[in-house]
Amino acid sequence: MHAHDHAGHAHAHGISADADQRKLAIALALIAGFMCVEVVVGIAVNSLALLSDAAHMLTDAAALALGLFAIWFAMRPPTPRNTYGFYRAEILAALANGVTLIIIAAVIFYEAYRRLLEPPEVKSLPMLLVAAVGLAANVAGAVILSRGHLESLNIRGVLLHVIGDALASLGVIGAGVVMLVTGWYYADPIISALIGCLILYSAWRLVADSAAVLLQGTPAGIDLDAVMARMRRVEGVENVCDVHIWTLTSGVLIMSGHVVIGDWNDAQRVLIEVRGLLQEHFGIDHCTIEVDTAETASAQCPL
Repeated sequence: MHAHDHAGHAHAHGISADADQRKLAIALALIAGFMCVEVVVGIAVNSLALLSDAAHMLTDAAALALGLFAIWFAMRPPTPRNTYGFYRAEILAALANGVTLIIIAAVIFYEAYRRLLEPPEVKSLPMLLVAAVGLAANVAGAVILSRGHLESLNIRGVLLHVIGDALASLGVIGAGVVMLVTGWYYADPIISALIGCLILYSAWRLVADSAAVLLQGTPAGIDLDAVMARMRRVEGVENVCDVHIWTLTSGVLIMSGHVVIGDWNDAQRVLIEVRGLLQEHFGIDHCTIEVDTAETASAQCPL
């Protein structure tokens, strides 16, 4: 006997997509618009630093666009070939954004190393002003995104990109001021390397969390033994086994398991109780539970 509660419209239970889409779109317009300003000013004043910052912002814009596309793609309905729908598109986007952040951190470390060997000239004042406006654009983008659903790995990945870029702008400004005041050229690579470490740390966590979802790992806040112990306490349940809990997409948990009961007449009540406690105590809305008696229990559920 099976009970199945399908994850068809998982986003009703999961992370609200419309609000996140709107926030991503606003942040994308803001950052892409400023990137164009940086390119124009960079070419006009012949500043390589500004053009490289614009290239950094291009990676932000790409991260935002990828996040937006993933939300749109995840909203497509399930098909007979993709019975769970396309919710995992958001997890894939988060993973891709995490990996690009690690690459960006590596590039920052390489640049910092080169500049330690050969410190660059002091950056000019117009360069500092534009970096300040760039910082403002990134902070505004980060504020917009931080009002989104941060439990969504996709939103978290995009936000980390924007924060990383804001930190880079802050580093450019800080180092520029230190060099203008003291003429100590090593400030630039040292601050850059510290920023690289921060980006690397957040990127690593994002990649680890995304990989855990893709590998069907038990969700971070769930203790599998506690779930099984709680199920065994339901009256009429003799054993519980072959329990799997995993994340479909941020905020949507799925469970499958095997319950052995003493009496077939208890089946309906046991199912209702078990599903109720899974939802109430552990936030698991979608469960497939197989119910058997000791006589029909398969080898996977030894008593």
